[in-house]
Amino acid sequence: MALKYRFNLKDIKLEDFKVYLLALFKAFIPKKKIKNIDELKEFIQKKSAWVSQVTLYGYLKTRMGTRYVLHFDNEALLESINKAKWNIYSVALQDLTFFAFSYLNTFFNYQEVNNAKKIYEAILDDEISNGMPQEVIEKGKKSFEERLQKINWKTHFKSLPFNDSALSLYDWAPIAEELKVLDRKIVLNSMILKWDNIKEEFIKLIKF
Repeated sequence: MALKYRFNLKDIKLEDFKVYLLALFKAFIPKKKIKNIDELKEFIQKKSAWVSQVTLYGYLKTRMGTRYVLHFDNEALLESINKAKWNIYSVALQDLTFFAFSYLNTFFNYQEVNNAKKIYEAILDDEISNGMPQEVIEKGKKSFEERLQKINWKTHFKSLPFNDSALSLYDWAPIAEELKVLDRKIVLNSMILKWDNIKEEFIKLIKF
């Protein structure tokens, strides 16, 4: 991404924090069991969106400070944040999809792992109506296929399955490089910790 910014409080408007706060609120909604492919797809989509939004907006909020009256007049910055959001989300979807199917294959003897690609691509196609850029969709499908060719379903779930999305958060966050390099460990851990919670939730809810 070409543009990197130092954050000023005036650079963010209230609407962006509403997205962030709504994602936090959704974490407390009662959970339902995952009993079939459609429910698995819904879980993957919602949790990937939640992790992506909470970690990205949380990091930006941390770098901006604690004031709340903000305006967003910087269109280039808005575009940069939106681009980061979609790119991080596309990788988060991959990570959770691969983890879920690896876990199912290992502990539930689920053999229809070809459904992983179907679910991932269906979610991306669904996001077109929400404004997901076509170039992000195409890049996501290509990288998913590349990862799919290398995956070991029996071991992937325990082989750092969420590293790619954590690195994506670090790479795409629109923060000046000289500041971001100081935050690397914190940024990566922030997402890994969120994924740890999602993994625990998935294990409790899965009833295939």
